Amino acid sequence: MGTRTDLKLPKIFRTNWFRKDENGKFIWPGYGQNMRVLKWIVDRVRGKAGAVESPFGLMPTYEEMTWAGIDFSKDKYLNIMNISRDGALAEAAEIKTYFDGFGSHLPPELEAQRKALEERAGKAPQVWSMAG
Repeated sequence: MGTRTDLKLPKIFRTNWFRKDENGKFIWPGYGQNMRVLKWIVDRVRGKAGAVESPFGLMPTYEEMTWAGIDFSKDKYLNIMNISRDGALAEAAEIKTYFDGFGSHLPPELEAQRKALEERAGKAPQVWSMAG
């Protein structure tokens, strides 16, 4: 893929359904609610949904999600969307360890993306939040 411009590459999205609250309970309301995020992804791919930039990339705002039929407060949503600098840096380090296993076979573009993540995370506040 590298520098080719004739390819239509897929969009890549990442989720974390497993964040827990201070009592150790999952914050996201459950597997059956994942369709709400998937709807945002489809709308985003089709150019019908917005996003805000974070150290991890583009993320949906509370207003961009569909909440009909569920009581999930904006405060709760903002809490699960927070990103800690230390957590992001730790993830970049874990990815490096994984990439190291590929040796010279790792495409340089992948390491460049990992380094970009590490740089963005390093410049982020201690806890990045959509709330500001």
